[in-house]
Order: sequence, then structure tokens, then C-alpha cells
Amino acid sequence: MAVLASSRSWLRCSPPRARSRSAWPTLPARRRRRRRPVARERVRLGGNYRKLYLATAASNIGDGMAAIAYPWLATAITRNPVLVALVAAAQRLPWLLFTLPAGVITDRVDRKRAMVLMDVLRFGFTLLIAFAVLAEQGTLPAPDDVRNIVGTRTGLYLLLLLATLLLGSAEVLRDNCGQTFMPSIVAPEHLERANGRMWSIESVANTFIGPPIGSLLLLAAFSVPFFVDATSFFVAAALVALIPGSFRAEHPERAADAPAASWRTDLKEGVRWLWGNHLLRSMAIILGLMNLASNVSGAMFVLFAQDVLRVTPLTFTVMGFGFAVGAIVGGYAAPWLSRTLGSGTCLALTLGSASVIGVLVGLSSWWPLTAVLFAVGTLLGSTWNVITVSLRQTIIPPHLLGRVNSVYRFFAWGMMPIGALLGGLVVLVAGRFVSHSMALRCVWFVDAAIHFLLFLVGRRLLTTERLEAARSAGIAGAPLVVDVR
Repeated sequence: MAVLASSRSWLRCSPPRARSRSAWPTLPARRRRRRRPVARERVRLGGNYRKLYLATAASNIGDGMAAIAYPWLATAITRNPVLVALVAAAQRLPWLLFTLPAGVITDRVDRKRAMVLMDVLRFGFTLLIAFAVLAEQGTLPAPDDVRNIVGTRTGLYLLLLLATLLLGSAEVLRDNCGQTFMPSIVAPEHLERANGRMWSIESVANTFIGPPIGSLLLLAAFSVPFFVDATSFFVAAALVALIPGSFRAEHPERAADAPAASWRTDLKEGVRWLWGNHLLRSMAIILGLMNLASNVSGAMFVLFAQDVLRVTPLTFTVMGFGFAVGAIVGGYAAPWLSRTLGSGTCLALTLGSASVIGVLVGLSSWWPLTAVLFAVGTLLGSTWNVITVSLRQTIIPPHLLGRVNSVYRFFAWGMMPIGALLGGLVVLVAGRFVSHSMALRCVWFVDAAIHFLLFLVGRRLLTTERLEAARSAGIAGAPLVVDVR
């Protein structure tokens, strides 16, 4: 087991300059001691954390550019809502198909090396897309003119579908390794702070830095954002490779000379642990339904933005700043909100606000208002992420973290492709009875209804008392009571 990075503290007090005895005010010694500066403690997360932080920033700048380039490319190839939804579904389908095997792999291999390999593969896949788009660039419409295309460019569409599927598969293993990697370089009591900062830099890079660059590059040529995105994966791989040490999970329950357990045995152990923990099981199922609801609307968002809000690539980017502002504030404010309001209250607020925001976005026709609503929703969504990820990293045994984390994400993220397909079908079916713009609004009302039902359930299951009891037991190293029936 890699040694956890320890925090350091120091005094920001300089010794008093020499003074004559008569120069001191005639105050009691106790009063003089009270005037001395108070020691302040700062948490240092360490050099390894900084490398991971910079790698995350680099890859998320590329992801921010891709967040503009991929959906815009899809709508330049086809205007069919189901085909557009299929691209989003293909990107998330690996979370349904590959998440459980990825957890077993994570607990069997060096997690750092796996992260590097996945980033290198993503570099290669993205480079392939970039060259394919470059070859077709002369026949694609201008980014501002995609609403006028008719039909589907089948060859390029199929390549885009395959590439997003491969990129999603690499992302599953890379992200699972990344979340299980964090407790190896950060002490348990600092995980909320470390995760909060990581969520914030992801949001800054993904929505403040990457999208504006992507929009400008997209206006220059459709292929350029993909080339720069590929470069970002290469930089991220290099930075993670610079972190010293081996990060293979230890298995204390197995003797050194014991044969390795089968994949099926390892997988069953992870499933049994999660399913036996009522708190994490409830959290995984609720998050899965949240992600299903969010992808019902999210898969259609690019068409909603183009056809209802009437945005261009540049205003689409500006609107995305709402995500960034909320995520940055949420990432840094999550520990404070958790302490002030209670972690369970924060999770309930996330669910309730998502329902209200879904209705308001569905009624909106003005993109600046939509951006403000996204900022509020993402602020609380980031708080959910920081609280729940830190809790999992604290209470799951290190040798099971990869498998349990993957089972959790199987439930939580595996619903995304289903939600994306449902979004396309809702627009297709609703479009037979109402106008195209109203059909695109309907997905937000479906999103809001699901989140409202989850709010009613979540406020009873995910209470502050249950969350804090589990966290305290995890930090103390106490065994959690797990029902393995």
C-alpha cells in the first residue's frame, strides 16, 4: 500500500524583536501573551497531488474543447434527434458494459500505469477522429449553418459513433483508477479538501478555459479542436507518469503464496460489499436515476440550444460558463456547506433544486437565464459529488476500493446511455403531437419530474446522521456493519 501523504503545518509568527524591559506596556504577563499572533495551520496536499491536479487540468481543457466540438460535429452530420442521442449514448454505454470488469482490473493492476495507458489510448483515438474530420472538412457546413443541413452523412456518423464508444471505454477505466488513486496520495481527513479542489479545476478547465478555445478553433476549422484535444491527453499521461512509486492495491486477506482469485470471485466480493451497505446502495441507485433524468435532457441539449435558444458556437460557450461558475463555487464551498447545513441536507437540496431548475429551463427561451439556472444547479451538483466521492473513499476498504467503486458507478453511470436514448425518443414521439421546439422542451419537464420523486425518497434515506456516522467509522478504521445475505 502506498504511504498516504501527510499534512504539514507551520507557524506564521515571526519572533518578536528585542526590546528593553521598560519598553513593554505595564500590562500583566497574561495579557501580553494573548496579544501574540495565533498559530495558523495550512494543509499541504503534496507534490504527487499537484501532478495529478495539473494532469486533470490538462485533460479537462481538452474535454472542454471537445464538449463544443463533438455535439456540434454531430449536428453537422445529422439533425435526427435519435441519431444525435445515440452519439451521447455511445459515449456513456461503456459505463453500463465495462464498469464492473474495470473495477476488477483496477484492484489487480498498478493504478498509475493504468491511468497513463488509458490517456495514451485516448490520445490515439482522438487523433484518429481529428484526421477523419480533416479529410471531410471541405464538405461539412459552416458551424453557424448546421441548422440547414438535410439528411445524414452515414460514413462520418458511424466513425464518430465508434470513436465515442472507444473513448468512453478508456474513460471508464481511467476515471475508476483516478478515484481509487486519490486516497493513496492524500490523507483521509483531507479528502474533501482535495476532491473539492479537483472538482473546481475540472470545472475551470472544462467550462471556462476549454470551451472558449474550442469555439474559436471550431470557427477556424472543424478538425482543429480535435487535434488540440488529443494533445491534452498526451500531456496528462506524461504528468501522471511523473508521479513516483507503485500504486497496486494490497490484499491483506490473502496469503502471499495464495493463488489469485478468479475475476468472478473478485467481482462478487465488490458487489456483495456494496449491496450489503445500505447507505452506499441507496446512494448508488439514487444517483443512477439522477443521471438517467439528467441525460434525458442532456442528450438533447445541443438541439435545444440551437433550435430553441438560437445560440451560436460562441454563445453556446458563454452559456456554458454557468456550469463553470457553479462548479467552481460548489467545489470550494462543499466542505463548508457540509459542515454548516449538514451533508444530508446538501444532498436533499441538490435533488430538490434539480427539479425546480428543470421546469424553469424548459420554460426559458433566453440563454442568459438558462446560464444562471445552470450555475445554481451545478453548484449544488458539485457539492453532491464532493460529499459522496469523499465518503466512498473514506469508508470503503482500500483493497476493495476499485471493485466497490466500479459497482457503485455501474449503477450510477450505467443509466446514462438509457437516459440519452429516452431523451431522443421523447423528442421523436412528442414531435408528432406538438411543435419541434415544444418537443425539445418536454425533455426538461421529464427531467424535473424524476428529480422531484428522487427528492421525496432521498431526504429520508440520505440523512446527515447516517452519512456522518459512516464517515466517522471509516476514519477511525472501525469495521462497517455489512449485511451479506
